[in-house]
Amino acid sequence: MLGIKKGGKPRMWVLFLGDVVGKPGRKAVREFLSRLGGRRDVDLVVANAENAAGGMGITESAVSQLFDAGVDALTSGNHVWDKREGVPLLQGESRILRPANYPPGTEGRGWGVFRGRSGTPYAVVSLIGRVFMGQVDCPFRWMDEALPGMRRQAATVLVDFHAEATSEKRAMAFHLDGKVSAIAGTHTHVQTVDAQLLPGGTGYITDAGMCGASQSVIGMDSKGVLRRFLQQVPTRFEVAAGEPEAAGVFFDIDPETGTCRAVEPFVMTESRMRSADEWKRFSSP
Repeated sequence: MLGIKKGGKPRMWVLFLGDVVGKPGRKAVREFLSRLGGRRDVDLVVANAENAAGGMGITESAVSQLFDAGVDALTSGNHVWDKREGVPLLQGESRILRPANYPPGTEGRGWGVFRGRSGTPYAVVSLIGRVFMGQVDCPFRWMDEALPGMRRQAATVLVDFHAEATSEKRAMAFHLDGKVSAIAGTHTHVQTVDAQLLPGGTGYITDAGMCGASQSVIGMDSKGVLRRFLQQVPTRFEVAAGEPEAAGVFFDIDPETGTCRAVEPFVMTESRMRSADEWKRFSSP
């Protein structure tokens, strides 16, 4: 039963989880979703999984753990290709999306329609930026061409824009304001403080953050990262150990119009998840 917003309209919470990094990230997702149950009615859960297996790429085991935890759809980015085992998953598992604006003929699909727990259809899109990211098709023009087809299937459109440059993400936000329900930026793993409702009714955050080890360099062990910075030599990064954290954003979306009514970001460590006081703001309605 969905919570009721003042004025009689149902709250249609969509939860977007930032980049899931390795085993600590998967654990954080599992813990957060298990403890969230009963506190807030969430209709759809989306997470970026490009770093879910060993910090880079996806495997069947890693994505299965996320689905079993309660995630409904997985978006991704440039690292989704890093493990050979992951490519067949893009071809065969409809709940996993690769960036839509890769050239035609690339394995997998970039968007799909997913049914929420209420039966509401949601179009979920995985996009990737071009600034500092490589040669891909223009994400702005790709969305312009594809959006009418999405809107014929779902009033609500949620976009994961996986990009390096803050300016590119912000530009996409204003380009799509009033055309999509919500945009969550990913890739840089550090949650930004600009969660907002844009003038046209689109929910937005430049970066949703990450699910991974809290004491790390964007999910990786600091020793290897420092060695590369200080010595400028090739270094194999390892997923950091330690207390995991879950980061992401809740979007409250009108199921009839697809307009976003509220944006609520969060970052919670595993120890904070055990505190009843930390969950008060997530209580429905």
